[in-house]
Amino acid sequence: MFKSTLRFNLMKIPLRSFCAKPVCAIIPEDLHHYGSTSNLDKMEQNVLLRKGSNNIPVIRELIKKLDMKNDSDVAKLKGELSKLPNLTHPRIVNYGDEPKELEQFSPSDSFPTHATEFSEVAKYMNIFRMDHLGNYTGHKSYYLFGKLAELEQAIKEYTVQQLLQNNFSLISVPDILPKEVIEGCGMNTDGERTQVYKLDSGLCLSGTSEMALAGFFENQVLEEKQLPIKVAAVSRCYRAETSGLNEEKGIYRVHQFTKVEMFAICAESQSEDVLELFKDLQLENFKKLNLKIRLLDMPPSELGAPAYQKYDIEAWMPGRKVWGEISSSSNCTDYQAKRLNIRYKTDKGETKFAHTVNGTAAAIPRLLIAILESNQVDKNSIEIPNVLGEYMKNCSITKDKLIPEIKLLKHLKHDI
Repeated sequence: MFKSTLRFNLMKIPLRSFCAKPVCAIIPEDLHHYGSTSNLDKMEQNVLLRKGSNNIPVIRELIKKLDMKNDSDVAKLKGELSKLPNLTHPRIVNYGDEPKELEQFSPSDSFPTHATEFSEVAKYMNIFRMDHLGNYTGHKSYYLFGKLAELEQAIKEYTVQQLLQNNFSLISVPDILPKEVIEGCGMNTDGERTQVYKLDSGLCLSGTSEMALAGFFENQVLEEKQLPIKVAAVSRCYRAETSGLNEEKGIYRVHQFTKVEMFAICAESQSEDVLELFKDLQLENFKKLNLKIRLLDMPPSELGAPAYQKYDIEAWMPGRKVWGEISSSSNCTDYQAKRLNIRYKTDKGETKFAHTVNGTAAAIPRLLIAILESNQVDKNSIEIPNVLGEYMKNCSITKDKLIPEIKLLKHLKHDI
């Protein structure tokens, strides 16, 4: 397996602004590939395998009528082609709709089978509030207090240190991005079901720092000897989606949260090994948090548009009595690089589109749930994993002093 030994010097990347429009994945010279009936048939099979919206019939009609001198025709075709998902790794094409469990880890035979659910225990200890906030922060907002806020910071610091020790370069990224960068990463910004918050200016709130990290390399031509470039970021993430499912209540799925993200630019021969490196690092870090976890190889229907293959890691949450996703890692091959025009020169002088790999190093809310539900000593005490205790004043959480409860009051207007 490939392992890089030196941290990349990010100062070698020239400063620039985001370009107004991403380079579409399709160029005229490639149209003969998409015009082939057999290739279109394969693409349609792939779309259906991944349970995506099948626009291949539309593409067939556009190709029949295509006039390369008509900019409108070319733009329509490029638009439809850009909606197609990535190819699918042959290893997973026969998985059906269920993931394959590859590994399960339990920290001890005495791992708790019953525990108090996160929201209940955190409220009892006066370190968390999610109720009565709709009047000024909206649905699915929350406050962390005292030791729980310290624990959030400890998770971030622990995770960042692990990444730095593994030769990642840390970048502080913007949370407001052009829609073209977000769409270049494979996320739709329009429609009723979009997960993206759009501002009045037309800019968007980033759903993950993966987008800003990918945008950092937009329109760059790197040297193969520089690759892979491994970068990481800590950022706030904004998602318009929420869920009413009981197992996803509380802070499991919220509108904004903090996440530590891993991202890599690779040569095409490196991306599968880099994905394995990301996955192994995730497992190593989570096992130190006294969590019962399992590794899943995800089926085609769970990949989303950009991923060629994806691993999920779930933690057993004994208070909820469910497995909950705490992390994922994806190999997107050249899907994002084509849309953002990220290329590299091979040692032989060829210019190719790069591959990108991303992975969640720490999604804070779900780790807080898993840690608090998995490490309860009794009703009044939670033991913090040793690796996190190094970043806190002590290694336990106990009931904090009372924090006044906020109650909603209606403002009545009286005639004078």
